[in-house]
Amino acid sequence: MTGTAKRLLPVVVLLGAIGAALMYREHLTVLQIRAVVEGLGAWGPIVFILMYSIAPALLLPGLPLDLAAGILFGPVWGAVYASIGSTAGATVAFVVARTIGGDWVQRKLSGRLARIKAGVEEEGWRFVAFTRLVPIIPFNLLNYALGVTRIGLVPYVLASFVFMLPATVAYVYAGWAGGEAASGEESFAEAVRTVLIALAGLGIIAAIPRVYSRWIRPRAERPGRRAGSLVVWPAALALVLPFAC
Repeated sequence: MTGTAKRLLPVVVLLGAIGAALMYREHLTVLQIRAVVEGLGAWGPIVFILMYSIAPALLLPGLPLDLAAGILFGPVWGAVYASIGSTAGATVAFVVARTIGGDWVQRKLSGRLARIKAGVEEEGWRFVAFTRLVPIIPFNLLNYALGVTRIGLVPYVLASFVFMLPATVAYVYAGWAGGEAASGEESFAEAVRTVLIALAGLGIIAAIPRVYSRWIRPRAERPGRRAGSLVVWPAALALVLPFAC
């Protein structure tokens, strides 16, 4: 096997795996995830985390996994397992991009990738934190894109874990709230209150891009201002408010 073939083989395998996963992505539903994990006992959380560790690298959505975590494990442990799984999944995609998928990622994300590279080189982990809070690029593609930048693995993992946590908590809580309401475990008034709290948390996360575009970005673009320095206060707001709802 030639050197070129050896370099291309992992990329071909990766693209084949992604293609196969996308063909069957309709099976990654909350009900299917629950059916697989439920009843596994102590193995349930491990299997769930393994599923979440693979999904982002295959460009599969994480939302069904977050919602299923709330139903399966409750709002606290569900958030713990989903956060571990999503961080592991983001790390797998990052490492894959850095080792075998760099050329493919750069061809697919050439325009945005240049801006991402520039942001990482200027701001480091703060740029990762901000892109986790503000969805300027889809989550799964962002993992691959960040893998071909110069950021170190440890800052990437820590920033991803911390700043993906607010959305993870909100989605897991929403899944738990919906499951409780559907099962009749709560009264109607309690179910409505729980769902409203979950929606409030999601609303806070969804409002971050609007806050950024209206108030933060104009300030960041003033001469002498660094965009990353303005990540601190909205990031703190995003981290605190979902837990306070």
